[in-house]
Amino acid sequence: MATTTPLTPPDQHREPPPRLGGALWWALCATAALGLAVFSALGPHRVWGAAAALGYLAAALLTARGRSPRIAGAVALAGAVPLPLLWLLAVDLAQLEVRVVARSAGLLLAEGTPYLQHPVVPEDFNPYLPGMAVFGLPEALAGPGPLTDPRLWMGAAFLGALAFALPAGDRSAPLRWIAACPLVALPLAVGGVDLPVAGLMCLGLALAGRGRAGAAGLALGSAAALKWTAWPAIPVAVALLAAASRSTSAGRPADGGEGRGDSRRPAVRREGLGGSRRPADRAAARCGLVALLTAAALVLPAALRDPGAFRAHVVDFPLGLTDAVSSAASPLPGHLLATHVPGGRTLALLLLGVSALLVALSLLLRPPATASDAAARLALGLLLAIAFMPASRFGYLVHPLVLAVWAAARQTPGHPLLVRVGKQVSR
Repeated sequence: MATTTPLTPPDQHREPPPRLGGALWWALCATAALGLAVFSALGPHRVWGAAAALGYLAAALLTARGRSPRIAGAVALAGAVPLPLLWLLAVDLAQLEVRVVARSAGLLLAEGTPYLQHPVVPEDFNPYLPGMAVFGLPEALAGPGPLTDPRLWMGAAFLGALAFALPAGDRSAPLRWIAACPLVALPLAVGGVDLPVAGLMCLGLALAGRGRAGAAGLALGSAAALKWTAWPAIPVAVALLAAASRSTSAGRPADGGEGRGDSRRPAVRREGLGGSRRPADRAAARCGLVALLTAAALVLPAALRDPGAFRAHVVDFPLGLTDAVSSAASPLPGHLLATHVPGGRTLALLLLGVSALLVALSLLLRPPATASDAAARLALGLLLAIAFMPASRFGYLVHPLVLAVWAAARQTPGHPLLVRVGKQVSR
């Protein structure tokens, strides 16, 4: 009979493996940041690159001299987020997305829609769903200032949602390591609309993994009201809840907690399943319904106010169907096809549709059994979507990155993980 023993408290609070916080890692981060500082044409990115390179380089030197990963990580984080953020706030410099969000909030309060009626140049377009305007409301109501800057509220929403999505216990270490990653630190400092979306997706999957269908639907519906990229998370969460109902009704334990060793029983079991699937199946349906109703309540009023403007901003512009060309033009497969291949835009959209269909089939044929599995499946789907979108940028990779790191982090500290220590033959 296999025997297990809980990890000791020191084991539960170990620092990340050395390869994640070693001198080589921080040196690579410093190189990437320095490259951005030298070659980027965007002022906020150059500022971030210079400050972050110093922080990452200091972290690499500290690690090489034998300082603890915790100290090195704190130094890297300080150079990559607070230092450039405070400087950019002081000089009122941000990337375009921040100004778009602030303008959309003002339009929403004045006209009931966050979209300009007749956009001409790319800067006129607001490719986000109406819910994104909420992060610009402090500035629209109280005026411009360091404390009303939309990037502060977007960053706070991301960190708050991710903290609640992580296992109970010591959440500071995973948050520190995620925030110090260049793909996350950059938008935290210069302003990134993708961060709150990623945080809410993690929170929604975490709540679904705990069997809290209604709360999961509320979180995912809120994310879906921000950007289209959050919509694939809804069927993934529904599939997760449905899979939990089948495994529970079949007498197998479902993963309703924070990790594989969690002894708590999932909420779907507490709902009175007995030998029937119906209560837990209703939980899956409730999650989907709450998510759709939440998204509809936040999106439809502004969309119906001016359907033409809504379509031009959030459908045609991201798909490259307007005269104004989106600045989201990283050399990913979809953009390369749309730019250099005759009929490439149609081919890219076809590949996008096929990849979405394949991911949907995988949810039906082999639904995710745990929240971590669901996050991995969603990360793969979003990675394919980012690759084949005609207008995309490398910054969108923050979605699959955060999902993948969160899935790994929730398996570690904060809960009594079980490790195999040996096998005994029962007598």
